[in-house]
Amino acid sequence: MATESCCTCATLLAQVPRYGPSEKPLPQHRYLECCPRVICGNCLHKNERFNDYCPFCQISVAPTTLPQGLKEPPSYNTVATGSAERIPPPPYTASASRHAEPLDEKSVSLDGSTSAEDVLHFLNHRDDTVTSLSLRYGVPAAVLRRANNITSDHLLQGRRTIIIPGEYYKGGVSLSPRPIEGEEEEMRKAKIRRLMVACKVSEYDVAVLYLEQSNYDLEAAVDAYVGDEEWEKSHPKHRSTRGKSSVSRFMP
Repeated sequence: MATESCCTCATLLAQVPRYGPSEKPLPQHRYLECCPRVICGNCLHKNERFNDYCPFCQISVAPTTLPQGLKEPPSYNTVATGSAERIPPPPYTASASRHAEPLDEKSVSLDGSTSAEDVLHFLNHRDDTVTSLSLRYGVPAAVLRRANNITSDHLLQGRRTIIIPGEYYKGGVSLSPRPIEGEEEEMRKAKIRRLMVACKVSEYDVAVLYLEQSNYDLEAAVDAYVGDEEWEKSHPKHRSTRGKSSVSRFMP
């Protein structure tokens, strides 16, 4: 009994108190006949149904309105009440399936081949989370956060799309509904919005102009805009108002 524990509260039988809160003695521990488990007297005192019911085999030894054997009981050998004999658990065998391995960044093994292209996933905020996307694409959650610069999972709600790194996802096909305009148009609009936010550009045409001149390289477009701003500050006589005049000034 020193090493036995209650199957419902996991308390060692040797540590179960003999008396309840009202200083009345607790019932004797009940050794189940349907499986080699035991329910302590404290649990029997708190829930009287355990006196004639096994919560694991779902079998009642007393008359009940519920159907007997809601599920098949485990194939344990019947042991005598009070017997300390227990059947050892089956030996552990490592699963050969790769899906049984923990999904983290270190556990993903790359084959050294050329990485596939990144995939653009269009978010459905009602169902999509970092965890669900990690399981759906088989990409570690830490990789998704780093690839999309997500420092906290709730920031996903402020995004319309998310990048699935092709280094880890070899499918090459987005598992989300595609917009009518297509992925390229959606990515183009996303770059325009990011440029307007990064450079505090209020004119949509100005952002489009800088991106077109840089072949939609967002970093190059930002550098060009910042460079033009610095030039205008150093040449106040040639300074012009940002907007349509700026667009016409930089047109070839």
